[in-house]
Amino acid sequence: MSIWSRIAHAFRPGSLDRELEEELQSHIDEAVESGRDPEEARRAFGRFLQTREQSRDIRVATWLDSLRADAVFGWRQIVKRKVTSGAAILSLALAIGACTSAFRLVDAMLLRPLPVADPGSLFVLRYEVLDNDDKKDTADSFEYPLFRQLRTAVRGQAEVMAISYASQVDLTFGSDEEMEKAYRQYVSGWTFETLGLRPELGRLLAANDDTKPGGHPYAVLSHDFWKRRFGGDRNVIGRTFRQGTSTYEIVGVLTAGFTGTETGTMTDLFVPTMMNSKAIDNPNWGWFRTWVRLKPGVEGEQVRQKLRAAMLASRQEKAKAWKSPGAKHRTEQYLNAAVSLESAAAGVSGMQQTYRRSMIILGVLVALVLLIACANVANLLTAQATARAREMALRVSIGAGRARLLQLVLMESALLAIIASALGGLFAAWSAPFVVSMINPPDNPARLVLPADWRVLGFAVALALAVTILFGLAPALRASSVKPASALKGGEDPHSKRRLMHALVAAQVAFCFLVHFVAGMFVSSFDRLANQPVGFPPDRLVLLDTQAKKDLPQGTWDQALEKLRTVAGVESAALATWPLMSGNAWTSGVWANGHTPDREQPVYFLGVSPGWLATMKIPLLSGREFRLNEANPDFAIVNEAFARRYFAGQDPVGRTLETSGAKDKRFTAQIVGLVRDARYGELREAIRPTVYVPFNSKDDNGVAKGTDWGAFIVRTSAKDPLQLASVLRREVSSGRPELRVSDISTQDALIRSKTLRERMLATLSMFFAAVALLLASVGLYGVLDYSVIQRQREIGIRLALGARSNDIMRRVTTEVFSMLIFGAFIGLALGIASERYVETLLFQVKALQLSVMLWPAVTILGASVLAALPPVFRAVHIDPASMLRSE
Repeated sequence: MSIWSRIAHAFRPGSLDRELEEELQSHIDEAVESGRDPEEARRAFGRFLQTREQSRDIRVATWLDSLRADAVFGWRQIVKRKVTSGAAILSLALAIGACTSAFRLVDAMLLRPLPVADPGSLFVLRYEVLDNDDKKDTADSFEYPLFRQLRTAVRGQAEVMAISYASQVDLTFGSDEEMEKAYRQYVSGWTFETLGLRPELGRLLAANDDTKPGGHPYAVLSHDFWKRRFGGDRNVIGRTFRQGTSTYEIVGVLTAGFTGTETGTMTDLFVPTMMNSKAIDNPNWGWFRTWVRLKPGVEGEQVRQKLRAAMLASRQEKAKAWKSPGAKHRTEQYLNAAVSLESAAAGVSGMQQTYRRSMIILGVLVALVLLIACANVANLLTAQATARAREMALRVSIGAGRARLLQLVLMESALLAIIASALGGLFAAWSAPFVVSMINPPDNPARLVLPADWRVLGFAVALALAVTILFGLAPALRASSVKPASALKGGEDPHSKRRLMHALVAAQVAFCFLVHFVAGMFVSSFDRLANQPVGFPPDRLVLLDTQAKKDLPQGTWDQALEKLRTVAGVESAALATWPLMSGNAWTSGVWANGHTPDREQPVYFLGVSPGWLATMKIPLLSGREFRLNEANPDFAIVNEAFARRYFAGQDPVGRTLETSGAKDKRFTAQIVGLVRDARYGELREAIRPTVYVPFNSKDDNGVAKGTDWGAFIVRTSAKDPLQLASVLRREVSSGRPELRVSDISTQDALIRSKTLRERMLATLSMFFAAVALLLASVGLYGVLDYSVIQRQREIGIRLALGARSNDIMRRVTTEVFSMLIFGAFIGLALGIASERYVETLLFQVKALQLSVMLWPAVTILGASVLAALPPVFRAVHIDPASMLRSE
């Protein structure tokens, strides 16, 4: 009989039994028909049941049949104990779903390879820099003149590609009134060929498209953008669109899958690097990453050394022009910067750097929640295994081996894990996109690829198997080690079971304490960061980022500003280079009162119009605001931090400062005002010295010059400033059609965007802490309830002999609560040790702070008391008479 027939018979036991019975009966009937006595014929076949089972073993795969039978029996056990099974399934489903969701996020952001040929040979060049606090960091922005030298240095050993940061741009396929936003990347013409990509339609960019600045205005669309924007129209090839002052022709569409190299951003269109003509020959404009693909057989270290040498030669040449007093110190830092090649198999993005550690921490938290859930279910199953001791003893007595009992109990655990995994998968399908929506603000959301493919399926299967072993093995070993004689007499030692359950309680409490400890640090960090002073009231401020097709004189911008001030509902309006805390920064060295840029941190600069201070409601402490006829770099207003650093806190109004321009030319500005400190950059950094200069500016020769971008800052009388958004957008362009609002936001939203990571960590960690607390409480309740049931006769006798209620309470809870305290101390030690791994995510919070340590202790103690009340209440209300009658 074939193996497939034996497997098929394992899933049709009823039909097979009927066929065997009919076949055996037919043989008996034939013997009777041949003249034999019916009883003699039956005796000749032996015992009917035994013969049928022997025949059945020949026709069926016995191992599969036993698994099927155990699965059926396990399902009956699950259905029989609906409440217990439901609690186990829901707790496991929540934990498994959280783990699967965390894996999907970590996989999409950090692990999933780019859909290109041999992603393992892709690297990105990075170099060492000092951050604002003089701590070592790395950067990856490069200038095109240097890129040419790098490519020449490793020619024949590696292919070097320039791929810009993905940026959101305004473009139009029709009139200027039909502007839309899309994500664009500049790429070297040979990038697609190097990555092994193919077109769905048309052709891709080639090396010949990337030779002349502004000479080849071609674009390739991503498959996703083609489907979303054009509905898959195959006639899109040859269509044109305008972006800025350039008109591009669409020459191709990429195949599905590749959406750019920046994880978290789906690039819509790709254009040659030479189309960024303003930056091609600028040696000081870093605007792209340098990607490196190693040739087969070439060592990465060899290529890195050559790239390092090329960078050093370029920097040495550039440093020769530095003649400022601080040039020596700056040159040493510049020339000694370390260079590294970092793997780019999974893409490269700022989001990866920002959220890498956060994703890992969240993964650890959900793993701890899973362990708590497993310990919880293991306790429930251990209690059930104890209750089934007589059943197991009977099975052993009639010949069942230990392996057979292990299989029986593990099959029930596997069924629980499979059902929980299915429900957890549904939870993960919702929760992973939900977490992604928390990462970036609505106007610039993270876009991660979260497919439910073989990677996710493989993780889910491996997780279900691991969970089955984690919570099912201990109860299975306990059940399979039963001693028939002792169990049938009721002589099993109940204390041995409770020791295992108490140990699991200690583990649950330790993990729960750790989760609450870390969650408390994250919540405290978010609270302190979100309440950092910004120096101005951000409510009712609407921000209009505005662009022009070309540099426009100050008068044009002033006319649009005056138009906005006449709009109903506008209290005041002003112009700035960009809004405060927008993420943009203009820094420069300053000479003032004997101080030089040699050892000083760079100073923030911002161009503002007259009336900006009043609109922002930043108090003017001394001096005056700018006047209409004043221009940068002749006049300046400084903040308190500037006065403290450069003038020892004295009033600097009437004094001067100097800044450097092109070719290290120095300019002198008169300080005409002193203002209160206002936050320019990130919430995590201290408010730095800031110099405000007139929005109107002059070039190095003193000639007035225009600008093609700026931000209108409008304070409204309405609580919701976005109510005026459409009106303000229309008014900017109505008077001056050369101006166009590219983005509208509020100052409140801008500030909230600075705490996105912290808000996500605080929210999710609190959710996991609540789940962990619930699971630990259920586990504690289960152990105490089981303990009371096991000891109810003992308790009844003690009550009959005059024991007090508080004595019963102490006896019931002492052992469990001692394990709770032990677990809490273990959790506290783990929490203190965890600080070193999460300290970069914290803000003004330390693990040894009393509030951080008390939060989990008080929470877990309160939950434990609530969980203990029902079992204790049951214990002290046991009826001694009924217990003695039972004896």
